[in-house]
Amino acid sequence: MSVPDYMQCAEDHQTLLVVVQPIGIVPEESFFRIYKRISAVSQVNVRDSQRVLYIRYRHHYPPENNEWGDFQTHRKVVGLITITDCSSAKDWPQTFEKFHLHKELYGATLYDSRLFVFGLQGEIAEQPRTDVAFYPSYDECETVEKRIEDFIESLFIVLESKRLDRATDKSGDKIPLLCVPFEKKDFVGLDTDSRHYKKRCQGRMRKHVGDLCLQAGMLQDSLVHYHMAVELLRSVNDFLWLGAALEGLCSASVIYHYPGGTGGKVGSRRAQGGSLSAEAGNRHRPGKDGILFSLCALTSNGINADTSAEIGRAKNCLSPEDIIDKYKEAISYYGKYKNAGVIELEACVKAVRVLAIQKRSMEASEFLQNAVYINLRQLSEEEKIQRYSILSELYERIGFHRKSAFFKRIAAMQCAAPSIPEPGWRACYKLLLETLPGYSLSLDPKDFSKGTHRGWAAVQMRLLHELVYASRRMGNPALCVRHLSFLLQTMLDFLSDQEKKDVTQSLESYTAKCPGTMEYITLPDGLKLPPVPFTKLPIVRSVKLLNLPTSLRPHKVKSLLGQNVSTKSPFIYSPIIAHSRGEERSKKIEFQWVQGDVCEVQLMVYNPMPFELRVENMGLLTTGVEFESLPAALSLPAESGLYPVTLVGVPQTTGQITVNGYHTSVFGVFSDCLLDNLPGVKTSGCTVEVIPALPRLQISTSLPRSAHTLQPSSGDEISTNVSVQLYNGETQQLIIKLENIGAEPLEKLEVTAKTVNTKEKLYGDFLTWKLEDTLSQFPLKPGKIATLTVNIKVKLDFSCQENLLQDLSDDGISVSGLPLYSPFRQVVKPRVETKPINPQESSKAGDFSHVKVSDVRISNICGVLYQNLLKYLHILTRQCHLLLDVFNSTEHELTISARNNEDLILHAGECQRMAIQVDKFNFESFPESPTDGTQFANAKQLEEERQQAKGLEINSKLDIWEASVEGVLNQLVLEHLQLAPLQWGE
Repeated sequence: MSVPDYMQCAEDHQTLLVVVQPIGIVPEESFFRIYKRISAVSQVNVRDSQRVLYIRYRHHYPPENNEWGDFQTHRKVVGLITITDCSSAKDWPQTFEKFHLHKELYGATLYDSRLFVFGLQGEIAEQPRTDVAFYPSYDECETVEKRIEDFIESLFIVLESKRLDRATDKSGDKIPLLCVPFEKKDFVGLDTDSRHYKKRCQGRMRKHVGDLCLQAGMLQDSLVHYHMAVELLRSVNDFLWLGAALEGLCSASVIYHYPGGTGGKVGSRRAQGGSLSAEAGNRHRPGKDGILFSLCALTSNGINADTSAEIGRAKNCLSPEDIIDKYKEAISYYGKYKNAGVIELEACVKAVRVLAIQKRSMEASEFLQNAVYINLRQLSEEEKIQRYSILSELYERIGFHRKSAFFKRIAAMQCAAPSIPEPGWRACYKLLLETLPGYSLSLDPKDFSKGTHRGWAAVQMRLLHELVYASRRMGNPALCVRHLSFLLQTMLDFLSDQEKKDVTQSLESYTAKCPGTMEYITLPDGLKLPPVPFTKLPIVRSVKLLNLPTSLRPHKVKSLLGQNVSTKSPFIYSPIIAHSRGEERSKKIEFQWVQGDVCEVQLMVYNPMPFELRVENMGLLTTGVEFESLPAALSLPAESGLYPVTLVGVPQTTGQITVNGYHTSVFGVFSDCLLDNLPGVKTSGCTVEVIPALPRLQISTSLPRSAHTLQPSSGDEISTNVSVQLYNGETQQLIIKLENIGAEPLEKLEVTAKTVNTKEKLYGDFLTWKLEDTLSQFPLKPGKIATLTVNIKVKLDFSCQENLLQDLSDDGISVSGLPLYSPFRQVVKPRVETKPINPQESSKAGDFSHVKVSDVRISNICGVLYQNLLKYLHILTRQCHLLLDVFNSTEHELTISARNNEDLILHAGECQRMAIQVDKFNFESFPESPTDGTQFANAKQLEEERQQAKGLEINSKLDIWEASVEGVLNQLVLEHLQLAPLQWGE
């Protein structure tokens, strides 16, 4: 026997072998449809008996294997069913002749045969025949199953007669010697009268009768015959048949212990009679250690009705442990014969299936290892594939997953062996896919983003390369791209620099024909390959949503309730709300984005490749709001380290927008990378509110631009920087043009001014404007321009009190005339009060406005410094003179005019004293004690306020803005300027 049956199991020893084959030209689909119906009749209850016949069907069986039918009767073809098409009566004789020729192939062992004819009608079809059944078509054959049952009953009659004939043979010395094919030449000239020869004949016949009893459903009798055969054959050292007797004994014991079968199909076999199935099911339950215990089967009365049969079976049946020992002994005997390699291999397979049920994996692996090294004849490629596939299946059953994957991969490679004229690349690819779980490899990239890497990376990379090659030979470039992408994404850390270059070059060559997508690929067998996003090309370390530029940021408009009062809840604090919204707050951004404005997200990326990485079509993936992503193209240097990348887009609608990830195109593969699938990514939040669109205002002025940009301490962005140079006391107009460059009309305008000076030497209101003229041009529609006129009048204190020169030097002013910079900022707040259709958007838009900041630098040239201030008293009680030393710090000649005085001419750098006649006056009432000024913190602050108030009143009474004496008047001078409380008569 040269062709092994790898699907055999121990319970096949009780089956009758029936071959079902077509005659002539029969459609394959039609044949297998009838074959499926025939093979469904695999168990038949014998009439007037509790015995059950088991049938094993094959549509192909080598005739040379039939020659081993005497050695093991389950290998003998005892039934033949042929199927043929015959449409006319003329073809019938030829068809029937082919049926007879077909029977001759197995004629020596056949018990009975049947011919099923489809398509023939008429007189021939109406003639009653036992061996031929006629059917009009493949669809009109309702009695096929009934015909098969009748056929099996006829097989049973022949089987039972043979069993009885052999079991009751009393010929004694005339017992024939049963032989296997290769033994016939060895027994030529052997002494047939010797006692040794007779025992050999008796032992082999006993073993043969045991096979017939087992096939006939007589398990107890078969056990008895097997035991007798073992004793007889052991005494004459007939090792080949002794091994067969031991194997038969093991098979009968397995059938007794495991009525469900060992072939992997639990419950596929019915009980051998009602009693045996129930008894076996109750007797043999797995214990805690997996050992099967024999328990007494009890009836309703507590005692088994057939105690003698039960005792006989229990006595002759092997225990689960003894079954394996006898299998080992039988296989060792088979190993003594070179021509019994197929028998030895099949016995190993049967033993492994039994051990798999017993959960004895290590012992099963020993049997399988022995099966691997059994030397058979030169096998065909198909037989090699079958052998390795069965070995893989058996290793899988005993839990040796990596070993199973190893043999399945060998089977896959065998499908594409060079010796095959037409390699089966599809079968190779299918088998390679089945090896993936054994090597801890999954085609889902999500399985590789969790924890440490599992499995041997080198073996996994080799397997993935083989999948790529098989896909290419199949002519499926999409599969090549998917597997190469998976290799690059999951095995990047294990690839050398040269391997990275080779893989990327191959990937680019494949994507030139078929770009990689994010679609699932469905294989013919229904398996779906998930997409492989390139989350490591480049590697993203952090994601940060950026606020809008300062000039475009929406500013919250103050409500009537105030900034610190929330209208969402009447409660000050709720721990339930705080707890439930904790996660939401962690992802919610405090600032807002504006509909229609360009918004930015910053990514810190890293290029792990040893060469420049080109990333194309990189943009944002968002949900919640319609978002127009503006793709970007990157070129990251080799092993660049952290590199900032800014992705931009424009929200088209309002609401909550969530940045879920980004999309890229690398090496021709399009990827959608979600942040949830990126391990180790730092983010400060991914959800931001998009408010309705706001007007956009552009500011331009009539003054020249400033050469230097001032950044205020508040952090506001300066949109316009202009500068002007004025003498102290000089006035100039600033014309500001307001242009609406947005798409929304500008309804309201607010203007405020703030001077920026740390030492607070500014005096008076420098800026004045009239907003009514500008507001008359509102609402300002898109594209329209409005003007605002601002008057600038410089008023600074250049009085020369003690330490004043030092202070002026700190601000960049000296007596030589260096300029003093007094910047201020103008804040323009356009507020939208449109009424769109959606009232919610209207309310949101009304809550926010844009803020524009304009920087005006005023350079003040100090023309005159008042260095000393003296008091000269008149006799009159209502007037006095102020004496001042005036110094010209400019390079020009100055003329100083004073009230009721002559003009004073000063040359450059000249200093002269001048007297100014002023009227005395009464000061207004000021708080004299802390009780009258409770708003002040202490007495010192109160005194400072009083002095400041007096100084302001002096400036207003004397009308000397250009020569402010606030900083130089001491307490003594203030007392002389005050009118005496007494009035003298004249």
